[in-house]
Amino acid sequence: MLQPKIETIRAKKLMGKKIQMSLADNKTRALFQSFMPSRHQIKNKVNADVICMQVYNTSLNFKDFTLNTVHQKWAAVEVTDFNLVPDDMEIFTLQGGMYAVFLYKGTPAAFGPTFNYIFNTWLPASAYEVDNRPHFEILGEKYKNDDPESEEEIWVPIRLKQPL
Repeated sequence: MLQPKIETIRAKKLMGKKIQMSLADNKTRALFQSFMPSRHQIKNKVNADVICMQVYNTSLNFKDFTLNTVHQKWAAVEVTDFNLVPDDMEIFTLQGGMYAVFLYKGTPAAFGPTFNYIFNTWLPASAYEVDNRPHFEILGEKYKNDDPESEEEIWVPIRLKQPL
């Protein structure tokens, strides 16, 4: 099955839009419909990639994650600085750290088995545990929205397991 690459990144400056939601009350489509037409207003993008980020409550234990767990969802791009922020955009500094990066190919609707594999198979068998930092996906040039040939990178924040 999927084997991730382990990457350590520096902090990233992000600019975009956010919304509060849960998986049961999924507002991702509305968020991106609001963000995508206005992203051209951001003049200092690092690249053309779009970042879809989830910011969870710091007290969340992922064993307790449900369809009703409320979190912040972001549609954003990485920027060089926060000097020019369009009126309808917000800023976020993504803390650096270690991530397990999985390449996902398929539609968002078919992601469930991959999510289950990452959190219920790969993670428990690995030397890592989920770290309490934002999770994100990079929607790069191979991302095609609802196309089964679409590709994106799934970035899961990790740290070495703490001894019992």
